[in-house]
Amino acid sequence: MAPTVPLAVLALAALVAPGFGVAPGCDYPAHRWCSSRDIAVACQVESHCPSLPRPAAAPVELSLYYESLCPACREFLILELFPTWLLLPEEMLNITLVPYGNAQERNVSGKLDFECQHGPEECLGNMMEACLMHEAKNFSTYFPVIFCLESGSSVTKNLKASCPPDRPHVPCARQCLQIYAPEVDSGRVTACVQGDTGVALMHHNAQVTEALDPPHQYVPWITVNGKHTEELQAQAQASLLGLVCHLYQGKKPEACGGSKAPKVPSGCRR
Repeated sequence: MAPTVPLAVLALAALVAPGFGVAPGCDYPAHRWCSSRDIAVACQVESHCPSLPRPAAAPVELSLYYESLCPACREFLILELFPTWLLLPEEMLNITLVPYGNAQERNVSGKLDFECQHGPEECLGNMMEACLMHEAKNFSTYFPVIFCLESGSSVTKNLKASCPPDRPHVPCARQCLQIYAPEVDSGRVTACVQGDTGVALMHHNAQVTEALDPPHQYVPWITVNGKHTEELQAQAQASLLGLVCHLYQGKKPEACGGSKAPKVPSGCRR
């Protein structure tokens, strides 16, 4: 059944139609003007058709440039980014994670090597998370695993190693995969880390990070809808949920009435 035509549309038709039920440039009778958005646009009556579904709002695009062992990065991811992602519908927020941060890429005897701010373990952690993203592919699959890794005391625990028997409450990489993404083959992630694919992924992250405009000065470095300003950074770190709710142009979910989350400490500067 076609949607009921509002009286305002019928009145408009009477005023503008050169012929009965026909608007200028419109090949449809008045009773069909609100039957679809395309017809309403063609007949220039879109604003008079409240029953039409509204076009979907674009998601807020957030990119996080971070280091796996940077305390401020871990705290932002744990206290702000992950809870906000859980609370909001998928179509509202699109997140890109780039583990690299203040690392330096070097060419050593024809091979790429990386030097990281918090030492070799951080380089390993960055590559582990990049390989996890590569193998899992789906954000909703790998993000909980990364949250689990960053929440534990050992981000860089080998993916195939056993978890510490003396500390069963402490998450390790293997536990995180088993709990949050059992479908992801830990052997493939390890092979990625130990092979050329991991190096290629880190090279890509290095290029993406170095291409930032303005250049990043610290981590976590946050861009929102492709932009970075000190104001956006401060708002994201003070209450990411509030910022995303403010920027999103679609219908707000109930979660947008929430309070601000705790602030995070200063970032890891270069």
